[in-house]
Amino acid sequence: MPVPHKLLSLLIVTAFACIGGTSTITDTSVYTTKGRTEQLDANKIGLIGSASSVTFGFRGTTCTVNLDTKDTFVHNNYAVIEVDGQYYSRETIKPGGTAIAIKVKQEGSHTITVYKATEAANGTVIFKGADGKLFKVKDEKPKKKIEFIGDSITCGMGNDTLAIPCGKGEWYDQHNAYYSYAPIAARAVDADYVLSSVSGIGMYRNWNDEHDKEAIMPDVYENLYLNKDNAKPYKFGYNPDVTCIALGTNDFSLGDGKKARLPFNEDKYVTNYVNFIQTVYKHAPNTQIVLLTSPMVTGDKSEKFVKCLNRVKSLVNAKKGHKEVKVFIFKSVIPHGCGSHPEIEDDKLMAAQLASFLKNVLNEK
Repeated sequence: MPVPHKLLSLLIVTAFACIGGTSTITDTSVYTTKGRTEQLDANKIGLIGSASSVTFGFRGTTCTVNLDTKDTFVHNNYAVIEVDGQYYSRETIKPGGTAIAIKVKQEGSHTITVYKATEAANGTVIFKGADGKLFKVKDEKPKKKIEFIGDSITCGMGNDTLAIPCGKGEWYDQHNAYYSYAPIAARAVDADYVLSSVSGIGMYRNWNDEHDKEAIMPDVYENLYLNKDNAKPYKFGYNPDVTCIALGTNDFSLGDGKKARLPFNEDKYVTNYVNFIQTVYKHAPNTQIVLLTSPMVTGDKSEKFVKCLNRVKSLVNAKKGHKEVKVFIFKSVIPHGCGSHPEIEDDKLMAAQLASFLKNVLNEK
């Protein structure tokens, strides 16, 4: 069922004007980015990965956020606006640029964060600055950090049908990464987070590809845009306290049921997983790795999934020099979103399970 997205204390305004002065992106004292982002030029920031973000503060009751979208073809994109730590709106970004006016009822200082609602494959959401009485939000007490590496479930694909129902529009029109189980769980344990997730991707094969034409996660993880373009490497340095890996749903899938699909290869999956973990350790040697199952994988496949993850855990833990890998097993959640994906309420159920586990893991550190 859809989730109400408006807060009583906030009012969405469609006007393009704002009160106050103007600050541009060249004023680096104002904007803070998180996730997979790129400084495109002097006055533009590209939001690339799911839930990548820009944060800034404004004084007064109104300001305007200027967004655009860029891809290899012309289409809409989507962003989520958060005001003072509360969900404000999910906005459609039109080609050529969209100005989003934010209005709050109370005077004073406020914090805005703009999140990319879609994923890297859907093109770049371009943050072109904001108009208003802007200031840089002071750093809070440092939070624990979590990286989530996953597929469409982690991206929040098909979970938000408030504006466009399933079966209508484009395949990404129902994306809402902000309400994926991963960010919900991270917020529940008061942790910062970054998503490295791609719809349809797997550890040794993808949803409808045997790693013939399409890249798998080990091929793209080190690239900024999570694609085959290694000319733009991702600048690691986030150093997450915990890294959750949620890959396997697509490896176990039967694809579209039309294209020939080989039987699941347990050894390939385990071998690729073990090798991929070494890549993660290369960039974050002190991270605590947690392997996640998927509530969308059920029955005999679920049992085999758990068996494979335990094999991976044992093989990695046999080598010293890192924290012991853990496995987290989701309890069954029936998906109600588009294309057999979780809807937001399902994501909340998943997040509640995972958050309890993550709280204990983070407290161990």
